[in-house]
Amino acid sequence: MQLTGAEIIIECLLEQSVDTVFGYPGGAILNVYDALYRYSDKIKHVLTSHEQGASHAADGYARATGKVGVCLATSGPGATNLVTGIATACMDSVPVVAITCNVGTALLGKDSFQEVDIAGIVMPVTKHSYIVKDVTQLADTIRKAFIIAKSGRPGPVLVDVPKDVTAAKCEYIRHTITAVEPKVDAIRPEDVDTAAQMIAAAKKPFIFVGGGAVIADASEEVRALAHKIQAPVCDSLMGKGAFSGEDELYTGPVGMHGTKTSNYAMCECDLLITLGARFSDRVTGDTKTFAPKARILQIDVDAAEINKNIVVDASVIGDLREVLKLLLEKIPEKSHEQWVQHIQDMKEKYPLNYDHSQLTGPYVIQKLYELTGGDAIISTDVGQHQMWAAQYFKFKEPRTFLTSGGLGTMGYGLGAAIGAKMGRPDKTVVNIAGDGCFRMNMNEIATAVRCGKPLVQIILNNHVLGMVRQWQTLFYDHRYSQTVLNDGVDFVKVSEAMGAKAIRVTKMEEVEPALKMALSSEGPVVLDCWIDQDLSVYPMVPAGASLDEVFDEEDVKK
Repeated sequence: MQLTGAEIIIECLLEQSVDTVFGYPGGAILNVYDALYRYSDKIKHVLTSHEQGASHAADGYARATGKVGVCLATSGPGATNLVTGIATACMDSVPVVAITCNVGTALLGKDSFQEVDIAGIVMPVTKHSYIVKDVTQLADTIRKAFIIAKSGRPGPVLVDVPKDVTAAKCEYIRHTITAVEPKVDAIRPEDVDTAAQMIAAAKKPFIFVGGGAVIADASEEVRALAHKIQAPVCDSLMGKGAFSGEDELYTGPVGMHGTKTSNYAMCECDLLITLGARFSDRVTGDTKTFAPKARILQIDVDAAEINKNIVVDASVIGDLREVLKLLLEKIPEKSHEQWVQHIQDMKEKYPLNYDHSQLTGPYVIQKLYELTGGDAIISTDVGQHQMWAAQYFKFKEPRTFLTSGGLGTMGYGLGAAIGAKMGRPDKTVVNIAGDGCFRMNMNEIATAVRCGKPLVQIILNNHVLGMVRQWQTLFYDHRYSQTVLNDGVDFVKVSEAMGAKAIRVTKMEEVEPALKMALSSEGPVVLDCWIDQDLSVYPMVPAGASLDEVFDEEDVKK
């Protein structure tokens, strides 16, 4: 049948079982929005307050559901406003397809109104980017975009379509889309055998879980491995929930703000089993002293990650879930009672701790965990609140912690929470932000209200840029340059003006009633929780230091 390019775009989304898209219209993309109007009974469109919010919402939708997130934007500034969200998805391997429309093909390259080479701009932060100048190639290009976004190591893809291409007509034949299969062709049996031998020989094995375990849906296999060989488990920010935070073998996050137990265990283990993690600098500290006593085994779908940041002793390349299935068949059950007991002793000796005499971020997050039973999707922005959430909320399942781990994007969380709620409306969704982050994209509260779904926004409001201030305290001799936000902005009034319920919380006894009200509400609720400006995140490893140099607040006092 003959369809316009705009109609082909929508039909291709339906081929991919897309049910929700996030975006903001404009002149160049009007044909697509006109087609979307006629398909509104099949695809839900969420109108965000800003294109960056749309990109973060598509990202959050993808992380929470495991499906490809889709965002739309018009040419010029509409397209460039997506770039931060696309880069965020790229750094954290999130499958997103961004569809932008550009000026007509005859106007390309002439500095036309709202013209920008968006395909060129995003090239470094996408798996692939396309500009489609022929309507007959449009359907196949969109199909390729989805395959690329979700195959192997996932990531974002951008498709840019000039306006005249969206108006042109051609023959469209609907395709039945086959599922993208896990990458198994690179798995070498000899590598699996080597990994099994290393595990069998280890006396002090330690498992490090990264985001690849979540992406590969390998949580059951990770749990089975840990318990079969009695190995303690730590995780990165991206790996949270792939191994339950309530499991007795869990030691907490590792790295700059990891627990003392995880950091010391990393320094003491004789085998580090790395599952879908890329050895970020925030995890390793000084790479020269990282895991100094251990042989290192790395399992990853992306061969480019092997020996990139840390030189390993052995590796297996392939889909993590499929590799672990093979590995579990080959390894015997092991008991490392002395090692596990040593880890347990450290957990008791070095528990996470905070000031219980005043309202703090950890107190709010622990109350949230208690009231939800851990059954919630938590998104965060970036900073102290992000680290507290990773430390004090015990994530039991994958795809329940949404955060910008690689790019560290302030303003990410609220859009991501909206995307998560649209993708999984049955789940309680809470975004935790600092006041500095909330300022960046708080206009998306209006989007949350417009969606009409319950969503909780917690602001841990210390009237400063908390993490930057912490560094200024520790390493810049208390020179608080441009980090004080103690102005007249009233988040309660702002939130109410956008249609949300809002409550200010200033005392510990106010936290539980406020959370209960927010969690039972039928619409968005904002909790503005005022905490002290000098609260810090501990434990901490200074940038570039060895993990065994981890210190906490008691160490600072000494």
